[in-house]
Amino acid sequence: MAAPVLPLAMTMGDPAGVGPLISFKAYDTVKAQGGRAFYVIAPREVMAAAGGRIALINNPSEAGRAFVEALPVLAIPGGPASPGKPDPASAPVVIESIRLAVEHTRGGKAAAVVTNPIAKALLYRAGFRHPGHTEYLAELAADDGAAPRPVMMLAGGGLRVALATIHRPLASVVPSLSTELIVEIGLIIDAALKRDFGLARPRIGLCGVNPHAGEDGEIGREEIEIINPAAVKLRARTIDISDARPGDTIFHEARAGRFDAVIAMYHDQGLIPVKTLDMWGGVNVTLGLPFIRTSPDHGVAYDAAAAGVAKAESLIAAIRMADEMAHARAAAQ
Repeated sequence: MAAPVLPLAMTMGDPAGVGPLISFKAYDTVKAQGGRAFYVIAPREVMAAAGGRIALINNPSEAGRAFVEALPVLAIPGGPASPGKPDPASAPVVIESIRLAVEHTRGGKAAAVVTNPIAKALLYRAGFRHPGHTEYLAELAADDGAAPRPVMMLAGGGLRVALATIHRPLASVVPSLSTELIVEIGLIIDAALKRDFGLARPRIGLCGVNPHAGEDGEIGREEIEIINPAAVKLRARTIDISDARPGDTIFHEARAGRFDAVIAMYHDQGLIPVKTLDMWGGVNVTLGLPFIRTSPDHGVAYDAAAAGVAKAESLIAAIRMADEMAHARAAAQ
């Protein structure tokens, strides 16, 4: 007998942002296309105020049946929110939605976590101590106190771009790079591309940190001393990875089919090409976790939430990717 198709666990994101609204829009599209069921973890009042039809569920196992008629909502305590008007008082509910989604997925009740956008500054004011979603998810994935290395990868516009460093000031990027870090990230990406994307032998492009990848050391030696030695070590472990390539050409090479994924050295180096090519359809994927996590590649968009208009393409793409990754992971097992 085939195993049941588990639903996706979706967080509500910031209740004053576009999360609740685009969740309903995504529901309409996914249901019409016969996609995998998902449920949203949120206060009933938050989702009801977004204007769509909801079906309250008590357990993720009820999501598939409820999905036929309405958007399943697993209700948690919390009051209503005013679209476009962020409130630090909502922070504990936002965090609880994320925690429960991970708990359900790790417990085998859901196939993956799909997160709606949060406003980190709002959470910081409520005592949230993590730089962002990605780092909090890594803590939730910790076993025996050891958190895994989370790797942020953006997919969109024909690119998959992973980041060696994530949310840190530009001035601290180079001091934070090391051969060991890049080797660890390369191993995680190679494993994920095989397990979650079905690529038998992934080809990875490695981006330099300096213009023209350092020009043979003339305008920076990080490629010679840090990045290329990592590539040598990864190739010794049978991983197909390039030496450092110039950041102004490597993404063109990837789109032309030379690489299945690129490792960028810092946040904007990797996100600018993806968002330029596919601002509304990009997906944020966290690799290196024991569960699947995808998210739309945009923020809370308070103005759009207040106006009652928002694009759901990126969330829809995140749902589809979570579904595809779940199928690939099940097949790999």
